[in-house]
Amino acid sequence: MTLTLYTNPMSRGRIARWMLEEVEAAYETVVLDYDTTMKAEPYLSINPMAKVPAIVHNYKTITECAAICAYLADAFPDAELAPRDEERADYYRWLFYAAGPVEAATGNRALGVVPDAAQQRMIGYGSFDRVIDVLEQGVAAHPYIAGDRFTAADVYVGSQVIWGMQFGWMPKREAFAQYAARLIERPAYLRAASLDDALIAVAA
Repeated sequence: MTLTLYTNPMSRGRIARWMLEEVEAAYETVVLDYDTTMKAEPYLSINPMAKVPAIVHNYKTITECAAICAYLADAFPDAELAPRDEERADYYRWLFYAAGPVEAATGNRALGVVPDAAQQRMIGYGSFDRVIDVLEQGVAAHPYIAGDRFTAADVYVGSQVIWGMQFGWMPKREAFAQYAARLIERPAYLRAASLDDALIAVAA
């Protein structure tokens, strides 16, 4: 088995690193620079989008953080992070909700883009406030996003919430704060953060 993470410690690659630590997989890390190696071969052959993260597992490439989380949960079943039958609906609903409406709405918010009423009918997420209200309902319904048990969906949804509050893209509502607090205490989260923070320190 070969498993490689292509990342930058100041990127969404931190999500993939967290998921890799959750499944306790042995993996190699390749750190890329935004202005050079990320936009050149050989990486462009792995991800022509010139974005990180990407993983290559047994010569198969997976990109997009939500897909990486779901893939690793399936590829390493002993970690028990894939959904059980009773969790499956919420697992996929909120995983893709975070990858779609939440990612788009918070990204536009960070860029200062505010769709008017006509534009809200066209774009997939509608309005920022509605996206956040619905996410709050999902986070508040259970201890974890798919129920009472931590799953791979929490890695992705949780990352959106943690970063969203940290960078001011998302309001610091009580449900979000309580959810984030449960996640950042996880040993895998702490290991992943320590590894990436150490890479940032070396680069500085």
